Amino acid sequence: MTQYLCRKPNLDDFDEVYQQIVDMHVGLSEEESQSANAKLIFTLANHIGDPDVIREAAEIARENTLQWRDEVS
Repeated sequence: MTQYLCRKPNLDDFDEVYQQIVDMHVGLSEEESQSANAKLIFTLANHIGDPDVIREAAEIARENTLQWRDEVS
């Protein structure tokens, strides 16, 4: 896989960003939360604007999720 994605830490405060994402869901139903997640993903994908970077990020997220699923099973 060609690396297009910046894989080194690139945020000053990971906890702050995590909290912002958690706070986005406050008061939302499960369906609304899923919709908000999708809208956030598409907004960030539009900002990135590079299909290769987005593809690589999606592959990494999927692989990590499958690995986590296998570890907790």
